[in-house]
Amino acid sequence: MMPEPRDTRLRRLTMRSMRRGIREMDILMSRYAAARLEGLSDPDLDLYDTLLEENDHDLYQWVSGQVTAPDRYRAMIDDIASVPADI
Repeated sequence: MMPEPRDTRLRRLTMRSMRRGIREMDILMSRYAAARLEGLSDPDLDLYDTLLEENDHDLYQWVSGQVTAPDRYRAMIDDIASVPADI
């Protein structure tokens, strides 16, 4: 299987960020995608792709600080939570 071209991957991840299932996560993840995806390294894009597989309710609790995120996601979750609301 051929690797996915980076521009195709960014568009796919952006779309997956926008269509999460619960509105709050649509907003948070879309904002993060717009602000950060283009600057992420390939390994970080891999991690983000994996993160998008997680349950929205878990993601929301991690991003909102209600529950501590798993170690492998912690830095990315902190980054997602730090994106300003006006992006």
